[in-house]
Amino acid sequence: MALSSWKSCGILTLSATRSCFRSKNLLKQSFFPFFHGPQYLFITTIHPTSHHATPHISSIIKALLLTRVLRQFTMHKSASGSTLGPGGLDLTQVFFRPISNAAPPSSTKRQTKISVIGVGNVGMAIAQTVLTQDLTDELVLVDVNADKLRGEMLDLQHAAAFLPRTKILASVDYDITAGSDLCIVTAGARQIPGESRLNLLQRNLSLFRAVIPPLVRYSPDTILLIVSNPVDILTYVAWKLSGFPSNRVIGSGTNLDSSRFRFLIADHLDVNAQDVQAYIVGEHGDSSVALWSSISVGGIPVLSFLKKQQIAYEKETLEQIHKTVIDSAYEVINLKGYTSWAIGYSVANLARSIIRDQRKIHPVSVLAKGIYGIDGDVFLSLPSQLGRGGTLGITNVHLNEEETKRLKDSAKTILEVQGQLGI
Repeated sequence: MALSSWKSCGILTLSATRSCFRSKNLLKQSFFPFFHGPQYLFITTIHPTSHHATPHISSIIKALLLTRVLRQFTMHKSASGSTLGPGGLDLTQVFFRPISNAAPPSSTKRQTKISVIGVGNVGMAIAQTVLTQDLTDELVLVDVNADKLRGEMLDLQHAAAFLPRTKILASVDYDITAGSDLCIVTAGARQIPGESRLNLLQRNLSLFRAVIPPLVRYSPDTILLIVSNPVDILTYVAWKLSGFPSNRVIGSGTNLDSSRFRFLIADHLDVNAQDVQAYIVGEHGDSSVALWSSISVGGIPVLSFLKKQQIAYEKETLEQIHKTVIDSAYEVINLKGYTSWAIGYSVANLARSIIRDQRKIHPVSVLAKGIYGIDGDVFLSLPSQLGRGGTLGITNVHLNEEETKRLKDSAKTILEVQGQLGI
């Protein structure tokens, strides 16, 4: 019988082979399994009178005719594969011997699952950072471009030997996101040259109508983390479309702006950026507000310290630092065509606080109604505590009169645009 015919008969089972070979007294020595092709098992034995492996073709054929069902080995999807990925052969019972009197294994910690929607430059930077920082047990990628999606998934899977143990899945269908603890949305329409901001928003609204409902359907207890721009308005859109309580819909907001702010201040004072406490609040954009009154370095309030020491400073210098923060993203885009790494680290930073319930303070886009005299359902960035429940609270940071006015103006700018969306 030809080898191709053997494959069509089925896969040889160890139990069936024993029954055929026992009558010929060929089980005097151990069996040695070999792979013959990627998916089929070929059994050979060592004959007691020889020193080389000899395949017993007739016995194998008989065994193949006895069974078509694989019992010792089963084909199934690879743990690291996906609906786009290859299958795998489960050999755990062959490679590992069970421990006697052992109880079934139990998880030592709660398994976590993060889904990233959109595998563009930002989405993949987030995915890569989430992986390297070991933030989840399962990472899911979703995108409408099946070829790019599969390529990105494989590229990450091939680095498995260099990464923490994480299952990486990918699909164009949203059912793969089922049971996600955190859904990070980076998908968004690209602005066409000459296109108005309102028209771009309308196209993103249509996109979110296709993205948010299935995420909610498959993961009703998830937290939505919106990264797509304009992030404040699209976070509001996601909140309205999801029907979630506001604490479970968060925008990446000015978390990255604040990081840039801290870097510039640290560079100006020649200190480590981690020792600088400084926030940018309000809109993630031109109307953002720098909270100069609450900046501290090493626990020392900067402006009040300078005033107490009668050290003069120019307000124009402060304004220039804030302007540099606003222009930073545009500069990066002009130089390399897009932003990716900084936002990747920023979002992973937020994911860590949420998934690990760290209860750290981040300036993120949250529902600000009733805060600092803001009226209306508007999402903008305020220093907020994040944990497994999403937004746990908004910190009561003191704002001076000028900062409060600028924050209200920022909220007004966002509300005016939201009013034109009709949602």
